[in-house]
Amino acid sequence: METFAPPRRFVDHPHYEADRKRALKTLVIDDIDAPIRDIVAGFSRLPYCFTLQSCFGHFVHSEAAAPGNLEPLPPRDVGVVTYRIAYVALCLQNSTSGNRLFSALAEVSSIAPAFVQFGSPAWFWERQVNAFALQVEPKRFKDQDQATIDYAEALQVQKVRDQFFTRLDDLVNALQYKRFGFGPR
Repeated sequence: METFAPPRRFVDHPHYEADRKRALKTLVIDDIDAPIRDIVAGFSRLPYCFTLQSCFGHFVHSEAAAPGNLEPLPPRDVGVVTYRIAYVALCLQNSTSGNRLFSALAEVSSIAPAFVQFGSPAWFWERQVNAFALQVEPKRFKDQDQATIDYAEALQVQKVRDQFFTRLDDLVNALQYKRFGFGPR
């Protein structure tokens, strides 16, 4: 499945509120990968966005064959690793706050440009206008939802993935902090 496309320009979205309400009604936090539940829940509290899909990213290898494995890589070389992409896809409101969030999300890729991409995957946009996604995937595999990599590269991806979600957690917390009237952190 192709996962990446450059970010598109915002378009008019007259049904944003109804689409957001419907998405939040069907959101089941317990169905989200445990390590990112707070991030997804945090985005859901911001009135100018809603989550479309997310994944913590999974490392499947000889010692962890389950596709939804959430365990970190072991400290010893396990050979070939199938990495299943980490990402967060959001619909942003075409508003001042939505545009600010767009800019903040685009900046997240600066933590590791060789591994983090920000864009508008076509298959999300076809289901929901103003859909944007951040993903962690080695750049040469940016168009795929999984990659087969060696253990050393998998360790790099894991480090970037963890930094990526820490950055998103910090961003969500800062935005919620501001939203509830406490001013800048």
